[in-house]
Amino acid sequence: MADQQAQTGGEKRPSEIPAIRWEEPPEGPVLVLLDQTRVPAEEVELVCTDASALVEAIRSLAVRGAPLLGIAGAYGVALAAARGFDVVEAARALEGARPTAVNLSVGVRRAEAAYGAALTRTGDPTAAAAAALAAARALHQEDAEASARMAVHGLALLDELLPGGGHRILTHCNTGALVSGGEGTAFAVALAAHREGRLRRLWVDETRPLLQGARLTAYEAARSGMAYTLLTDNAAGSLFAAGEVDAVLIGADRIAADGSVANKVGSYPLAVLARYHHVPFIVVAPLTTLDPATPDGASIEVEQRPGFEVTEISAPQVPLAGPGGGVQVAPLGTQAYNPAFDVTPPELVTAVVTEEGAVSPVTAEALAELCARARRVPVDG
Repeated sequence: MADQQAQTGGEKRPSEIPAIRWEEPPEGPVLVLLDQTRVPAEEVELVCTDASALVEAIRSLAVRGAPLLGIAGAYGVALAAARGFDVVEAARALEGARPTAVNLSVGVRRAEAAYGAALTRTGDPTAAAAAALAAARALHQEDAEASARMAVHGLALLDELLPGGGHRILTHCNTGALVSGGEGTAFAVALAAHREGRLRRLWVDETRPLLQGARLTAYEAARSGMAYTLLTDNAAGSLFAAGEVDAVLIGADRIAADGSVANKVGSYPLAVLARYHHVPFIVVAPLTTLDPATPDGASIEVEQRPGFEVTEISAPQVPLAGPGGGVQVAPLGTQAYNPAFDVTPPELVTAVVTEEGAVSPVTAEALAELCARARRVPVDG
């Protein structure tokens, strides 16, 4: 079923317009999303009445960011169950909407497992739907708590690596409240530094080709009163050369067992620059982003996006011209290479920060120990 749209009104803060929420109007439960393709020009909400609408919202990047995709996937299963659709079919469609972000499948499978267990136990689809919704809500709350803990651990690491404060942090893509049940991952660390008076400057990569940095991170930084400056992705090298970057903070969509990090394309060049200029390169991500089942970076499936995202520029309220609905900036018929992510090898990562603490150096053994500690079970060895 096609999404409905509702224009939000008034001068509201992002915290007042959550990236995702579950509602139960008289006509049946719905999942309401802030349409991130319209930010910052407009704050418009999408109302998903079934899993297929949510799948489309995920593919179009109306809802995005690894932790939030996990939450959305769980709610999508609950929505299918509550609306009486085939839960297994909905779960598989949701899982396949974007292949690189492991959080999506984690959230889907968690809600699906809760649904299946309740259905087996009670034989009551209504009780099973309630169990799926409870699992989604629990994941949502856990992610908010994880965000707060990552901010604490990340700020402590920054202060350890860079004593004295005055941090100048470079970030890539968007990692704030728009991707999280809380205040985000990497952005949450920068925000904590800002609140403690220890952030001198947030350098914001615009993040080509979809401009999540320019549209979303700058939006969140401005709303939070942070000192920030926007730059084109290919200007980052000159910042490093000028000694203007103290640390790089990014999120992740999947961290393989060996510590390889898949994140928004453009992250790997930053890691190379950081290593050359002796600048810490720090990845901030919840444990749900760690994927022990993926052995290494070469095993991570990297999503390939449509070429028109490169050959056209899309913006709200701009006249449409190109085949993809945007303004054509390359000759018609131009082929484009457009991976959504790249993979940074662990030897270029200074530390991985999770809600359970930081890992440095980043090795398979250290990550396994971290996961085992979080599960409260001993590591084989």
